[in-house]
Amino acid sequence: MKSIEKSGRPDRPDEAILRNGQALRIRPVEPDDKIKLKRLFNRMSPLTSYFRWQYAKHQTGDEEIARFTEAKLPDGCVYVATQGEGRQEKVLAVASYDASPDMKSAEVTFVVGTSYQTRGVGTALLEKLVETAGQYRIKRFVARVLPENTRMLALFDQSGFKTTKKFSDGVYHISLNLEKQEEFTKRQAAREHIARTAGVGTFLYPHSIAVIGASRNAESVGGALFHNLLSTNFNGPVFPINPNTTSVAGVLAYPTVMDVPSDVDLAVIVVPADKVLAVVDQCGKKGVRGLVIISVGFGEAGPEGQKRERQLKAKTLAYGMRVIGPNCLGVLNSDPEVRLNATFSPVTPPAGNLSIGTQSGALGLALLDYANNINLGIADFVSIGNRIDISNNDLLEYWEDDEKTDLILLYVESFGNPSSFTRIARRVSRKKPIIAVKAGRSEAGARAASSHTGALAAADVGSDALFRQAGVIRVNTIDEMFGVSAALANQPVPKGPNVGILTNAGGPGVLVADACEGLGLKVPKLSAAAQKKLKAVLPAEAAVSNPVDMMASATAEYYKQTLAAMLENPELDAIILIYIPPLVTRPEDVARAIKEVLKDYKGDKPVLANFMMSAGSMPDLKIGPERYVPSYVFPESAAQALAHTWHYSQYRQAPEGMTPDFPEIVANHTRYNFFRSNPISEAGSWLLPEAAADLLQEYGIPMVETRVAESAADAAKQASELGFPVALKVRSTTIVHKTDIGGIALGLTSETRVKAAYNKMMVHLKKAGLVDQARGVIIQPMTSEAQEVIVGMSQNPMFGPLLMVGLGGVHVELQKDVAFSLQPLTDVDVDWMLNQLKGLPVLQGWRGAPMRDVKALKEVLLRFSTLIEDFPEIAEIEINPLMVGNEGRGCRAVDVRIRMIATPL
Repeated sequence: MKSIEKSGRPDRPDEAILRNGQALRIRPVEPDDKIKLKRLFNRMSPLTSYFRWQYAKHQTGDEEIARFTEAKLPDGCVYVATQGEGRQEKVLAVASYDASPDMKSAEVTFVVGTSYQTRGVGTALLEKLVETAGQYRIKRFVARVLPENTRMLALFDQSGFKTTKKFSDGVYHISLNLEKQEEFTKRQAAREHIARTAGVGTFLYPHSIAVIGASRNAESVGGALFHNLLSTNFNGPVFPINPNTTSVAGVLAYPTVMDVPSDVDLAVIVVPADKVLAVVDQCGKKGVRGLVIISVGFGEAGPEGQKRERQLKAKTLAYGMRVIGPNCLGVLNSDPEVRLNATFSPVTPPAGNLSIGTQSGALGLALLDYANNINLGIADFVSIGNRIDISNNDLLEYWEDDEKTDLILLYVESFGNPSSFTRIARRVSRKKPIIAVKAGRSEAGARAASSHTGALAAADVGSDALFRQAGVIRVNTIDEMFGVSAALANQPVPKGPNVGILTNAGGPGVLVADACEGLGLKVPKLSAAAQKKLKAVLPAEAAVSNPVDMMASATAEYYKQTLAAMLENPELDAIILIYIPPLVTRPEDVARAIKEVLKDYKGDKPVLANFMMSAGSMPDLKIGPERYVPSYVFPESAAQALAHTWHYSQYRQAPEGMTPDFPEIVANHTRYNFFRSNPISEAGSWLLPEAAADLLQEYGIPMVETRVAESAADAAKQASELGFPVALKVRSTTIVHKTDIGGIALGLTSETRVKAAYNKMMVHLKKAGLVDQARGVIIQPMTSEAQEVIVGMSQNPMFGPLLMVGLGGVHVELQKDVAFSLQPLTDVDVDWMLNQLKGLPVLQGWRGAPMRDVKALKEVLLRFSTLIEDFPEIAEIEINPLMVGNEGRGCRAVDVRIRMIATPL
């Protein structure tokens, strides 16, 4: 089996991110690039020219340039890396391939301008060539490289492809096998991680900052932001840019960023939207590396703003600058080495181990204020706004290795690249918890879906599947987010689900116990030995079975001794401690007792508290310089936070999912044969039943024998050969729900009944006005001794393929006993999906029923996922029913419908 680790494309498809974090535009060559290419070649150093042409060459002729600009796919492919826009655009590098006549191999060449070598430009161009070659099933790249050209040799050696080298005639003959890409995608992901991390570092560790739009009015956005930079003592020069004044807050101001006498790493732009593009031009010419654009009036502001945002994307990419925003709150880094607060927030929370990324600037203000109020320390804060460049994916890549970040919070409104987010978050969440609030739970996109799968894929199913598969803790409210954050930031994750409840009041203890059980935790009855220990320190009237109710008269000493005993009890994995303030015991005394126990505790059980009093009057529960016991106002909140930490702990403890390798499936061969026999129109269509059945069987998914007939007599003959009883189904590429229009006849036991059913079916179709859409019928033998299951996939416009499994047959929409996951499926995903089905016991011998072949069903799901991966042209597919036989008897698909589209979504 193989890991599912795959590298996603950058969030901007025409962008490459170099290893230093700089952006670079990579695009197909255009006919008008002749002069730009000629300038590139003529600027090359003599050594670079020698490496490219393999002989001394001083000038490049028009005929040689034309070989690049006149290349046509699929025989030739050329990409250029550029900087600048319009007439100022420069070609910095070029890469090409020329395919062999049989399209099995292609010769590749690279030219990277001298000043851009060793930055990863060649690798980025190679990745684009590989992507295009894959579309045309090219299996091998070949190249001729001089032995002195060590950088090009290293590029091929480090690509991740299996490489062979043969030396003859003074050059190395290189061959790259493109068919095995697993190692390539791993290294591509590693390169992307380095590049994205460097890109975010541009914003969080700048050496100098210019605030363009800094204001003398401290209550304006530009004034507040500039004040924050000064008041937190940013460790570097800050330059106010304002043409209407000579100073801001006592700091010398400059009319434009171009007038600043030294380098500027980061520019924070706080000017009206219609002035932003001109300011960006100035920043690009100045050599600014990163822009934080606070200004509003872009993609969120209607057609004019959307046009302005497209122009902004193009301009910043042309200069190679990285961007946070527009329409954002800014960035914050509490590291003493930088002390950066480039936000206009009125509060600065304490430093800590929590990093926050948010799409909403307004909500970002609330998050910082909330964190400050509950004294939750912040490491980094980044408001990405409209995320035209830096996204949550970049932030996750950065925080994965950030030593000061132990916990990540995200507020997500939409995903720019969900597959990339899943891949990155799945890796990061194994190291650090990720907590996310996803806004926008409702949508009406499933209403028009034509298949059961599409109709059952409710509005928020894609988000749930994405977060679950990526190990992200999804919460519904900001209060819930910070409740879980407080637990994870200050307490270890539980090793098991067993919760001990310690309380001085019975009612809240019952509430917590009920909440725990409802959220997947357990509140076990303590053993006799454990109860005996508790009775030794508590009054006789105390309840010690769990919850442990010490009664309202419980003293601080009772809390101390009982908590210590429960922490030592191996039957428990976590403790929730409840305190209701009676007249006889002060909350400060109880807090002191708790801290005395925990300051010397060396174990790994989390302790959460519920002091049922107003948040402002809660006692201090700090048990170290960087750790405290989180306390919640209501008991259910503590249970909810603990449940989230337990589910995250389960994810961490579970094995990483793997996708199987089915060596008998040769995707390129299968695709070639399929599309040769089943050409797809531009509009797309449903496949004929026998074509859909053949495709399933190519992927090792068994199908009941299927015959085609176009007359009643032919149907009777085919049925007789198959053996009775049989089923008749209308054969069509447009009629989807056959049952609704009388397009299915079951249990036919003779030729006479087959003929009658055929004729009756045609009458029904004629009455429905659908007879012209029918192309005869298919005949299949009836199946028995099997359980019906439905397996399907529909394309989600945001998340891509959404796979479903559930109980099958016509009742699937009524029962809605289904589970969803995103593509691709791993063995872990398959187990999870089946375990979600309420009807799973039916497959496992419930009440004396036969055991069904669940192992074969799991394999079908994994093969089904492989089919989806290899055929992105599949828009919808549904196997309904898939008959799961008795244990050891396998599965067989009875009915399958596949809708193909010419252009993958």
